[in-house]
Amino acid sequence: MRYIDGVVSLKLDESACVGCRLCTEVCPHAVFEMQDRKAVIRDRDACMECGACAMNCAAGAITVEAGVGCAAAIINGWLRGTEPDCDVGCCS
Repeated sequence: MRYIDGVVSLKLDESACVGCRLCTEVCPHAVFEMQDRKAVIRDRDACMECGACAMNCAAGAITVEAGVGCAAAIINGWLRGTEPDCDVGCCS
């Protein structure tokens, strides 16, 4: 499942990653993969901003504004004929 390209708040600090693999296990859309014993973002735009990866990252290498719903804000804006409002600043 893909939403809208370029609106996801997901960030990964690869230098802080300790290679625990939890992000690859908890992500429902397989956004992460392991390369050289570190997590990398495989498909950032597949992220649905659920926050499972960040909540399970003990190293604090992952940040995401869970629930901001940029994609949902854009789609709702289209449906209502209004500007999107996801409170992150990426949509407007």
